[in-house]
Amino acid sequence: MVDEGTRKTLSSIPLLKTKAGPRDKELWTTRLKEEYQGLIKYVQNNKEADNDWFRLESDKTGTKWFGKCWYIHNLLKYEFDLEFDIPITYPTTAPELALPGLDGKTAKMYRGGKICLTDHFKPLWARNVPRFGIAHAMALGLGPWLAVEIPDLIEKGIIKYQEKSEDSK
Repeated sequence: MVDEGTRKTLSSIPLLKTKAGPRDKELWTTRLKEEYQGLIKYVQNNKEADNDWFRLESDKTGTKWFGKCWYIHNLLKYEFDLEFDIPITYPTTAPELALPGLDGKTAKMYRGGKICLTDHFKPLWARNVPRFGIAHAMALGLGPWLAVEIPDLIEKGIIKYQEKSEDSK
C-alpha cells in the first residue's frame, strides 16, 4: 500500500518512544527532545536528497509550532505559512496542520486552513502511537497533501505565483 519512496523516507525518520503530551511535565520534555531529533534527521535527509520543503520552529513550551512550507511547480516556488498546536491528548491525537493563507480555497480543508487528513493519515497515525511524531506528520500528512492539492489549485487559477522581492528573501 505504501510506495517505495515513502517507505524509504519513513525508515529514515527515527521512531519516538515516549508516550507523553503537554500535560506530562518531565515526560513532555523527553518527548519534545525526541520530536526535535526526528525533525532534525528528517530535514537533514531532505537536504541530502535535494528535497528541502519546510522550516519549522516552536514556542518555548513546544506546544505551538509555526513556520513555512513551499511547493515547487513549473520551476516556481509557492510558499505558505504553516502553523499547528500540539493537542492536549497528544500523541494519541495527531496535530492538525494548518495553512491559514489557503483557508477556503479547497474542499480538502477545514476552517482556519486546517488540512484534511482524516481518510488517509489519521488512521495510520492511530496505528503508530506513540512512535509517530511531528516529522511523520510532515512526511505522511502535509507533504502528500501539498503534492496533490497545490498543483490542482494552481491549474484552477486559485493560487497565483507571487514573486518575492529581494527584501523578503
